Amino acid sequence: MSDGQSSAPVAEPAPLPMNDLGGSTISAQIAPSTPDDSSEYGGLKLLDDVELEVKIELGRTQMYIEDVLQLGIGSVVELDKLAGDPVDVYVNNRLVARGEVLVLNENLCVRINEIVSSVPETEAAR
Repeated sequence: MSDGQSSAPVAEPAPLPMNDLGGSTISAQIAPSTPDDSSEYGGLKLLDDVELEVKIELGRTQMYIEDVLQLGIGSVVELDKLAGDPVDVYVNNRLVARGEVLVLNENLCVRINEIVSSVPETEAAR
């Protein structure tokens, strides 16, 4: 069944380069591939080695340079949040969640209590 059009092979897309993001990073751990995302170029498999910078912000403050220069061992810096207030979780400098600080086996941890919507409220109302 020829209609005069040639059926040229479709070129596969080139793999995406994964550049070093620098700074403090953690590796994203992705669940194993399922048959639906086993394609070489698609699905979660593509993200297996992507590194993300994760920051937990306990609070903020403003200080004069003179006060910063006087900081030393044992200095106390007052933050704008109270003990027990939620902390902010940033991934690649984007606020993604809020949670509470816990101590688990003598390690500090954050329990996620809220996922922050990536859609601004004005767009969600449309």
